[in-house]
Amino acid sequence: MAPSAGARPPDGPVRDGTTLTGDAALGLFDAQLTSRHLDLAARWLRSFGEGYYTIGSAGHEGNAAVAAALRPTDPALLHYRSGGFYSARAAQARAAQSRAGDEGPGRHTVPPNGDADPLADAARDVLRGVIASAEEPIAGGRHKVFGNADLHVIPTTSTVASHLPRAVGVAFAIERLRRTAATGRLPRPQLDGQSPWPADAIVVCSFGDASINHAAATAAFNTAGWCDHSGLRLPALFVCEDNGIGISVRSPSGWVATALRSRPGIKYFTADGCDAAATYDVAVEAAAWVRRHRRPAVLHLHMVRLMGHAGADVETAYRTPAEIQADLARDPLVATGRLLVEAGLATPDELISRYDEVGWQVRKVAEEVLGEPKLDGAAEIAAPLAPRRPVRVARAIADAASRALGPVAAARATGFADKLPEEAGPLTLAQTINAALADGMVTHSGMVAFGEDVALKGGVYGVTKGLRDRFGASRVFDTLLDETSILGLGLGTGLAGMLPVPEIQYLAYLHNAEDQLRGEAATMQFFSRGAYRNPMVVRIAGLAYQEGFGGHFHNDNSVAVLRDVPGLVVAVPARADDAAPMLRSCLASAAVDGSVCVFLEPIALYHTRDLYADGDGEWLAPYLPPAEWAASHVPVGRARVYGVGSAEDLTIITFGNGVRMSLRVAARLANEGVGSRVVDLRWLSPLPVADIVRESAATGRVLVVDETRRSGGVGEGVVAALVDGGYVGSARRIASVDSFIPLGPAARHVLVTEDAITQGARALLAR
Repeated sequence: MAPSAGARPPDGPVRDGTTLTGDAALGLFDAQLTSRHLDLAARWLRSFGEGYYTIGSAGHEGNAAVAAALRPTDPALLHYRSGGFYSARAAQARAAQSRAGDEGPGRHTVPPNGDADPLADAARDVLRGVIASAEEPIAGGRHKVFGNADLHVIPTTSTVASHLPRAVGVAFAIERLRRTAATGRLPRPQLDGQSPWPADAIVVCSFGDASINHAAATAAFNTAGWCDHSGLRLPALFVCEDNGIGISVRSPSGWVATALRSRPGIKYFTADGCDAAATYDVAVEAAAWVRRHRRPAVLHLHMVRLMGHAGADVETAYRTPAEIQADLARDPLVATGRLLVEAGLATPDELISRYDEVGWQVRKVAEEVLGEPKLDGAAEIAAPLAPRRPVRVARAIADAASRALGPVAAARATGFADKLPEEAGPLTLAQTINAALADGMVTHSGMVAFGEDVALKGGVYGVTKGLRDRFGASRVFDTLLDETSILGLGLGTGLAGMLPVPEIQYLAYLHNAEDQLRGEAATMQFFSRGAYRNPMVVRIAGLAYQEGFGGHFHNDNSVAVLRDVPGLVVAVPARADDAAPMLRSCLASAAVDGSVCVFLEPIALYHTRDLYADGDGEWLAPYLPPAEWAASHVPVGRARVYGVGSAEDLTIITFGNGVRMSLRVAARLANEGVGSRVVDLRWLSPLPVADIVRESAATGRVLVVDETRRSGGVGEGVVAALVDGGYVGSARRIASVDSFIPLGPAARHVLVTEDAITQGARALLAR
């Protein structure tokens, strides 16, 4: 496009009062055109059964100006209508590569439209997602997402607002790493296959207006404001793309602005999202403010939604023709075209020709990707879900043991006065976890532990006692009381290369936030083919049998929601001598494989000392020194087997509190001449299937003792494993009642008891 006589210079402002140059405006127009034609191509592909995703960005193309106002190294978590942003970021990154080292605002903009290759690449990325191509660069055909590690675009699922808590966590991690690296206290970790973000990066997170009503969004805004109020810096730019409607439900007039303006600790910016120059200017101002002050801000963009919610949506069913026509009059493509014409940088005919040219390029790309392969087979689909490299994990534990020796050994004295844990005598389950956490802090420089009451108090049950004093508030800290935000911090810090160990105070509290594990944590490697990881070990106090305290909110045996999450590791240490090795395996698996682990700690066993008789101390165990870590290694997914008695008449399969009860029952049966194998599963996911089948076949009689509920409990998975494994012997299941756990002694009527285990064993032996 050639400037006309009297036109503004391409390298000058495209209009009075703006910092957007003519060249940049031309580039933005191309990015907007690319996004619009991607929407049209998606519907074209869908028309003959070759496209599977038609939620488009039409009307939201103004978000391309937000990308132009940022740096291509600023991590971005994008709304599903941020196609203009993605297209602009692709071109922006190409321009930045050709101008390495130039990081000023306004200079990292898209190039003139003569270089269309980056936009063709962006179109190819998006269209591969639309047709579920196995060659799509981030998810490999598993879902249509905006994501690309080279562009620092972190993939997000399409669930409403669920990515906002993670964005807060990423911002928290960026600033925490910047400060600790500056002081030299914590080495800046490296992500596997990806360099860390620059120290002065900011995170941008876009979402729709209807999303602000979601609990996850409320949690994210509240946490950002809470951090700011507490003096914690959080360089996050939230971008609300407000088109006034969520599918068919209108946002009440003025509600979004009122809600966003009222958020304490979050600075408010607003602009007409259909005006590229206005959006760019305000976005530059907002990004510069966040980058300079390291504080959160929200950019509220007023936009329109064109072409309905998705391809199958019929807007006339819930919108009047006048409303639809009013939105068409604000079309951002037309607005940007008008801006270019008024600046004398293009004629209407040239813009129409450019529209057709970009449309032809996008359609050509769509035709090219049609023949690309799709995912073929369950193994290929699940490959990036939860990689398991047990040899590397074992090697990592051995390496960690070597780092724990020598001068740093004193750091392992946490909670035990001046003695090392191995010198303090046999320890309880709680004390052992405490010592293992301290060792983890020593051997993993990027490990951070946080949660409700974790730091100053040392946890409700004293499990984190002394960690803050030993390792400092930058690595052990208290959070606000919100489980969604706690897990969001874990997701963000893990993504940034740290090793987060968040604590959820009680299992029942997890249910407030479980989608952060299911929809966000467990899906990250799956939807990014390992380009992004969120390694994390979530400590949760749970299960039942607390004496003198409880009710269903503090005695919770609902673990089905955890076992149902693909790829999630669920560990349940029953006794002290397993707790430390299992925790080390979780930490190493997170660090090596990017695993998301849940370390479920039985509250009732935290301070238990005895097994068979008062004062026997049989439930205690010495804390092994680092030299013995390799020999005591507990691989993920391996059970522990106890032989009780000389004969082999019965196999009892259990976990958690059931281990102690079953060992006591087995001892009584041994006095009657009955020999038992007690199998402690230790891992509820993945279940130790080979161990289950082997130990069951050894006796031909299996009693499954499941302290969770009969419906949806762990025992169902054990029985299914036996059936699938070809077990042909006798089997019986003892499980808790399908009930919430009541307060006080009434709990005994719904939970598994030793008497019930004894009766079940004898009934099985009588067959």
